[in-house]
Amino acid sequence: MDAKVLCLGALHRGDASGYEIKKLFEEGDFSHFYESSFGSIYPALNKLVEDGLAVFTEHPQDKRPDKKVYSITAKGREALAEALKAPATPDRYRSDFCFIMVFGDLVPPDRLSKLIDVQAAFYKANIVRMESHDLADASASVRFIHDLGLELYRTAAAYLDRNKAKLLEEVRAEAARPTTRAAE
Repeated sequence: MDAKVLCLGALHRGDASGYEIKKLFEEGDFSHFYESSFGSIYPALNKLVEDGLAVFTEHPQDKRPDKKVYSITAKGREALAEALKAPATPDRYRSDFCFIMVFGDLVPPDRLSKLIDVQAAFYKANIVRMESHDLADASASVRFIHDLGLELYRTAAAYLDRNKAKLLEEVRAEAARPTTRAAE
């Protein structure tokens, strides 16, 4: 999804400033799906306004520039609905944890153990946070994707808990094996 569609999605949920939209991608409902920066959000919002897909109102603030609060227009709702008809691109998973783990043979086992513990704690904290959401008024599709996310976190946390000891045992065994180095 491009930044314009992401902003339209955010505005479909309610009026928001650029800062509030960024917060949705940092720690809000959209944080699990996409990252977005001010460098992409503000140009997208400007283009949405230019194309008549959004409007804004300015709210004065003490000792700061006026705050622009954006709203989606009827034309913007139509554009969002049309954009959502496009085929979804395959998911890509980006993870520092996974990258480090691929090179686990270069990382001391104690460090690997700590990395796994931190990642498992991250998943478990998200499980607790998500289980506390009141979804009574949520749409069926919001409940569906919420439950999918919950299942992914539960599965990942359980996998780490179940397989940590085995990995560490294998890494230690690999490290203990003599290696043959090419002549330098």
